[in-house]
Amino acid sequence: MFARIRPSHIGANVSLLIIAWSWSALTAQPITSAKFEHLYDIPFKGTGMPVTMIHDATNRPFLYVAAKEAGLVIYDVKGAPQRVQAIPIAQLGSMHVMSLSQAGSRLYLALGNHWGKSEVAGLAVIDVTKPAAATVAGLWKDTEVNGAGGAVVVAGRHAYLAAMGNGLVVLDVGNPAAIRAVSRLKPDLAFPDSRFDRAKINARGLAIEKNLLFLCYDAGGVRVIDIADPKNPKEIGRYSNPAMNGKPRAYNNIALNGTLAYVSVDYVGLEVLNISNPSAIKLVSWWNPWNPKLDGLRWFTSPGHANEIAFDEKSKTVLMSAGRSDLVAVIVADPAKPRQVGSIGEVEDTQATWGMSLHGDTVYLSYIRTLGIPFRADWPGVKAYRYARK
Repeated sequence: MFARIRPSHIGANVSLLIIAWSWSALTAQPITSAKFEHLYDIPFKGTGMPVTMIHDATNRPFLYVAAKEAGLVIYDVKGAPQRVQAIPIAQLGSMHVMSLSQAGSRLYLALGNHWGKSEVAGLAVIDVTKPAAATVAGLWKDTEVNGAGGAVVVAGRHAYLAAMGNGLVVLDVGNPAAIRAVSRLKPDLAFPDSRFDRAKINARGLAIEKNLLFLCYDAGGVRVIDIADPKNPKEIGRYSNPAMNGKPRAYNNIALNGTLAYVSVDYVGLEVLNISNPSAIKLVSWWNPWNPKLDGLRWFTSPGHANEIAFDEKSKTVLMSAGRSDLVAVIVADPAKPRQVGSIGEVEDTQATWGMSLHGDTVYLSYIRTLGIPFRADWPGVKAYRYARK
């Protein structure tokens, strides 16, 4: 993302663009298309803006929305969406809700405004045993400034918080009423550029596979961290596309699939990485239709800004929120030849996405407001689509 204030992902309206591709038997590719049917909108009015959202992981009909200064908002989506609970930031240490994940009957909220100044990062644990009566089970607030809530994942009794400028914070959440930091890691800033801008290197998206944590470090590339001992995390690998040397870069989010990783790279699309050897990550392919010549800074004029990402095993497709391109679907059945097979939204409108998530056959997109940077977006809300795979 763009330093700490990178509103680089922002989406579209109800209009729908579907591009279907197929391959012949000679290329051994499946016949695949991505089609999206609009289900409903949840517009936001007044205070708050949906940054991202997830459907209840236990398949109950609830949607959890990280609504920034409006806190956590919970909807019953069994039929027409109905707001059933909200936890305001007054109960969250006055910190904005920026991202979230779920483990069992608990939600974990990454707290701290991305776009603020001198922010601190935080973590809240929310008991969603009864989603319509969700309560705060625990709260942790950092003491170090220049942080914020990038994202959070949980493994066992530990939560791994991407704390933007303060790197990775590992928290013991076994007892939510007594959350405590057990370790911190601020990866080396002098990679990939020895001359770096500190403000542009932030811990953002992250994913865990066994004892390895893959961290998107924004302008600092992708870092691989050994978390076998949560009290002593160690960086064991790093990667950044050398073709971007000397140019602005932003590794935002990552999805894992065996020995492959799919990484959203802001205004230059999607990279497919071979992570079979985490200490020597290799580029498999690069889907970059937005700025193929890399001639200068195109962040302000790019038709797409890839941010949140999901890999759909059924269709071998990567789905990404894409700023004013809303959502793109890229088939990776042949990892060396990614191709766009579908999309939602139109570049020309004034709606744009930041977040996306996939639950079963439902795709959720969050739309945010901007002040015209890198483009205008003026409709905040959530849109849901049914994802049809063929």
